[in-house]
Formats: sequence, C-alpha cells, structure tokens
Amino acid sequence: MKGQLGFVSMSYHVHKELAVPLWRRAMQRVLRWRELARQRSLLAGMSDEALKDIGLSRADIQEEIERPFWIDHLRR
Repeated sequence: MKGQLGFVSMSYHVHKELAVPLWRRAMQRVLRWRELARQRSLLAGMSDEALKDIGLSRADIQEEIERPFWIDHLRR
C-alpha cells in the first residue's frame, strides 16, 4: 500500500507540473536566469572581507561569475 501511495502522489505531481502553461514556465525560467545574473553580479562586487565572512574566496566568486547564466544548481 505504501508504494501505491507514493506512486499516486508522484504521478499527481507530474500531471500538476504539466498543467502549468508552457509560456508561464518559460517566463519563470527567464526570470530565474535574471535573478541568478543579479546575484552573481552582487557577489562579484563584494569586498574580500565580506567574502571571508561568508566563507568564500575571490577564486570561488570568479568561478561562479564565469558560469553561463543558464547554469542553476538549485534548479527552481
């Protein structure tokens, strides 16, 4: 029974995702890309002291800002 419950909820989630219109999903993706670009820009402008406070180095930031805008590790 437990397996069936998981299957039903999983299949419901897939159908619920498909119910969102394609244009809306595309718009959400573009907005997410813009947000990533904004965040990476803010990271690039942080001072070395601020980066040290959050546990990042200048090399970490350089690696992050060189990534293409469509690379999203959180995949929201």
